[in-house]
Amino acid sequence: MNKTELIGRVVRDADVRYSQGDKPMAIARTSLAVDRKFKQEGQPTADFINCIAFGKIAEVIEKYVVKGTKIAVVGHIQTGSYTNKDGQKVYTTDVVIDELEFCESRSSQQSNSQPAPAPNDAEWMNIPDNLDDSSLPFN
Repeated sequence: MNKTELIGRVVRDADVRYSQGDKPMAIARTSLAVDRKFKQEGQPTADFINCIAFGKIAEVIEKYVVKGTKIAVVGHIQTGSYTNKDGQKVYTTDVVIDELEFCESRSSQQSNSQPAPAPNDAEWMNIPDNLDDSSLPFN
């Protein structure tokens, strides 16, 4: 079984291109910074994982995902190789994204680590002490 699940922040805006032909398909490439569970002194605290998406998921990435966006992806690992302009063989490892979910709202993404302000008294609803809650399902 080849299945990968990742949660992390997008490192850079995606490079999105479209295939040629009768039905062009979007292809998006980006990287995801995924925190390491166990951190050792002198070692990186995150892994930077190259990701690629095709079709509708690539279009969603193009439209809504920017650097810093926290996302969850489910996909599979794909390896490959090519020969670079110097004639050297280069090996690649990518996660092909099959599913994508956003892990935070756009407003929290923009503030990205600033805590939400505490509500003031005017934002709280007063609940009377003599409220009949016997019909509530969690009573």
